[in-house]
Amino acid sequence: MGIFERYLSLWVALCISAGVLLGYWIPGIFSIIAKLEVAHVNLVVAVLIWVMIYPMMVQIDFSKIRDVGNKPRGLVLTLVINWLIKPFTMAALGWLFFKVLFIDYVDPESASEYIAGMILLGVAPCTAMVFVWSQLTKGDANYTLVQVSVNDIIMIFAFAPITAFLLGVSDISVPWETLLISVVLYVLLPLLAGIITRHHLEKNNDGEQISSFLSTAKPWSIVGLLGTVILLFGFQALRILEQPLIIMLIAIPLLIQTYGIFAIAYGAAKLLKLPYNIAAPACMISTSNFFELAVAVAISLFGLHSGAALATVVGVLVEVPVMLSLVYFANKTQHWFALNK
Repeated sequence: MGIFERYLSLWVALCISAGVLLGYWIPGIFSIIAKLEVAHVNLVVAVLIWVMIYPMMVQIDFSKIRDVGNKPRGLVLTLVINWLIKPFTMAALGWLFFKVLFIDYVDPESASEYIAGMILLGVAPCTAMVFVWSQLTKGDANYTLVQVSVNDIIMIFAFAPITAFLLGVSDISVPWETLLISVVLYVLLPLLAGIITRHHLEKNNDGEQISSFLSTAKPWSIVGLLGTVILLFGFQALRILEQPLIIMLIAIPLLIQTYGIFAIAYGAAKLLKLPYNIAAPACMISTSNFFELAVAVAISLFGLHSGAALATVVGVLVEVPVMLSLVYFANKTQHWFALNK
């Protein structure tokens, strides 16, 4: 493990701080970057995420993907958590905290918007960042790809109905352009690039070429992650600094949700006797959120300065450091699981 991976938590913390400070000191630059978008998908963030996951796609041996069907339990675990449990626990926690426990601290209209933002996070399973978590937990890259792909297909059909049901709105408008463009940018394009690159490197059946390429390209994954963190926090710096109490109130149920869902998934993976290289990424996929989509939909439905948009940004604030802590925990407890098969 290189210096970037070893101290990734430190780099992320520094980038969060840098993003907030830069966004406060020079907001004009971030305003310009924020306008570079198509269907609410920021193109600069898309490029950084592409840089982040492209080396991971090259690492995948696509000829082995057909074997995933022989080990369906990890895929079933991810689908059950993502679509039958997580959206509903997120909605329940949002209601409990903002309609009951925090009722004296937040006005009713804002409380409803915060709950809406949390629901959007809960209904959007992770697409891009999960490749980072899978790599850091030494997960099966081929299996991770299939899990993400299946989740993306289901998301196209299930995102709007589940969101509408949980928000209690029958005619909710979901920006399908945002969803489809995000999937293309964050999954399809880097996947195709990975296939082409690996095919080219395998022409001479020389495994050393692939190893050499990956050792050169792998650090760029970390660069893409850190750049994405700086931009996302730079975009919302003023709001984060102006509303610290609200940030804390929103973060509490999000933290409970994230650690709670991971505990459920990790326990289920243990009961299902999954090998570690499938169990770890399956739990990471189940726990993390597609925050890029959640932010975009919140802005589209409720507005840039809405409580819903703020809640999704707090989701980013919570997710990155929390997921890193879960990566650390998973790596330290991998002996709880069977050897990789």
